[in-house]
Amino acid sequence: MIVPWAAGGGTDATGRIIAKMMQDEFKQPFNVVNRTGGGGVVGHTAIAQAPADGYTIGVLTIEIGTYKWLGQSKLSGSKDYTPIALYNFDPGAFYVVSDSPFKNAKDLLAALKAKPKDYKLATGSSVGGAWQMAFGQLLLKAGIDPGQFNWITSQGAAPALQELVAGGTDVVPCSLPEAKALLDAHKIRAMAVLSDQRLPAYPDVPTAKEAVGIDVQAGAWRGIAGPKGMPQEATTKLIAAMEKIYKSEEFRSFMTKQGFGLMWRGGPDFGKFMDESEAESGKALKAIGLAKSS
Repeated sequence: MIVPWAAGGGTDATGRIIAKMMQDEFKQPFNVVNRTGGGGVVGHTAIAQAPADGYTIGVLTIEIGTYKWLGQSKLSGSKDYTPIALYNFDPGAFYVVSDSPFKNAKDLLAALKAKPKDYKLATGSSVGGAWQMAFGQLLLKAGIDPGQFNWITSQGAAPALQELVAGGTDVVPCSLPEAKALLDAHKIRAMAVLSDQRLPAYPDVPTAKEAVGIDVQAGAWRGIAGPKGMPQEATTKLIAAMEKIYKSEEFRSFMTKQGFGLMWRGGPDFGKFMDESEAESGKALKAIGLAKSS
């Protein structure tokens, strides 16, 4: 089980519990190998280039849909992988400080549209990362050009939110679990979540459709895949095992306690999801002015 991100992070944590449960299911060892570097390119490449015999799989993340656009790699979702299952989706949300003059998302977007040069937007993660793309998609659908803003690069959600509280930026996009501590301390306010429904753990945060009348589902995701051309028998068994794991109380309890959102797309449906995600990422990255490829 190849994980393209460092040990101790969210992708590693979810990959390890899946490997443990796969081991229990198949009565065979599933070894987790962290192949980090290049913003995930190293690990995603290792999964794509592994022998397609069904004995090497890995965790794919939303970044696989950005490499082509950013000129970092030619890797692409269903073209280079055998999709097994999407198991996680964490929608983005966006925040202002508690004493911000913007009382709701509608007021905020109106101000951003009227005077884009007056406001600083945080990327919320790396440049071209999940949260910048998610907020970029909302701006696009609101008829606002994301490329005209002064984007402040973040080294992650935590420092981005601290910068917001300190007054260095006006808006920060990231997931709701990442912002929980500052929300609970009433130092920031969540304007809306980019999901088709409110999150059970955050019932007071409206969806973008409720807040501004725009239907946007955007954020970060994780899924299991193998290299292209795996035997159908192995693929079928792995999809069935993943579905059993996904529906288990052990896995669902782990994901909920850790604040990870649950979403299921099996086999070809996951492939279609990846391709759609890549297309949306391309639109957002082009609009922000980061895309090097067409």
